[in-house]
Amino acid sequence: MQYKKIILSFFILISAQKFIYAQRAEIGVNMGGTGYIGEFNQFNPVKISGVNAGIFAKINIDPYWGVGIHYNYGKIKGDDARSNNDELRNRNLNFKTSLNEIAFIGSLNFFDMYSPGSRKRFSPYLFAGVGGVIFEPTTIRLEDKIKLREYNTEGLPKQYRNYAMTIPYGAGVKYKKNENITLFAQIGYRTTFTDYLDDVSGKYPDPSQWNSTNSFNVGISQELSDRSRELPTSGGSYLYRPGDQRGDFRKRDTYVFVNIGISYTFVSPKCFTF
Repeated sequence: MQYKKIILSFFILISAQKFIYAQRAEIGVNMGGTGYIGEFNQFNPVKISGVNAGIFAKINIDPYWGVGIHYNYGKIKGDDARSNNDELRNRNLNFKTSLNEIAFIGSLNFFDMYSPGSRKRFSPYLFAGVGGVIFEPTTIRLEDKIKLREYNTEGLPKQYRNYAMTIPYGAGVKYKKNENITLFAQIGYRTTFTDYLDDVSGKYPDPSQWNSTNSFNVGISQELSDRSRELPTSGGSYLYRPGDQRGDFRKRDTYVFVNIGISYTFVSPKCFTF
């Protein structure tokens, strides 16, 4: 008789757990500022140079863990003419890049805000995942918008790809306004597997490295590769020689989204499985 009570108590406990931890689907939007760390900003990890906006859909596996798919659009830019560094001002390069990112991200809440009866309203959280980004660095030449990748400014054997794998990671804090509405603020970095978000990576090429198969126009490629002669102090001459360092020595660019957002959670009658 005693063991029957134990078994019955066990099943009651399991049923209660499944009722308490009802599975929740969540959708949301976010917006904010975009920054980047690369050849135009080597040391400031929170310098904002553009804007971003995004949407996401996720499943909260339990009150702590969630997984979702996220889409974000952002813009970054850099301009040597605005630098405090004399060497960068002499380099005289600039760029603007649009970022289209899709990522699969898992998140971990520190506190349980979602179980029925929970009085928690705030929770810090961490997130990380894997994704991909499509990017296209551009600049202005003679008032025309130029896609830098098409002119292969570093004389690569072929143009670099305009997409790359990313590793998103970051942290935030969320506030549960009511059973369905959650407000949040977060900062998330994206380490990319490319060094060409800004079209700058290695060294100044020799003009012989350009040809009709890797550049739209060899003459324009050289102009866009070394824009130092546009400076009034250059006397119309290039200040750099083939083989001089054009980028820094890091091989991956990083970008960052600083966001605020709002989400709506659907409470499902389905139960979690453990």
